[in-house]
Amino acid sequence: MNHHGQEPAPGAPAAGENLEYRVAHLRDRIAGGPLGELGVRLEVRGETVLLTGTVPSAHTRDEVCDLVAAELAGHQVHCDITVADSSSPDHAEDLA
Repeated sequence: MNHHGQEPAPGAPAAGENLEYRVAHLRDRIAGGPLGELGVRLEVRGETVLLTGTVPSAHTRDEVCDLVAAELAGHQVHCDITVADSSSPDHAEDLA
């Protein structure tokens, strides 16, 4: 039971867990693991984790967001990752 006399929610972090520590390990895992995403940033803002950056595909964005949400169950995760536009330009660039 917590200090309000309620049972913690299933999947909620135990008291005393360090969110900053967990997020730092996730940063390393995302950058160095199979995803190899160096363009993703994770920031702790209060009890919320904000994901920002750019990835090459919607599939990669979904994998990163799902991984972070699963690893930080019990915390609010806001995924604001964009997908890089890899389409060909539709007109010539004017350098003048």
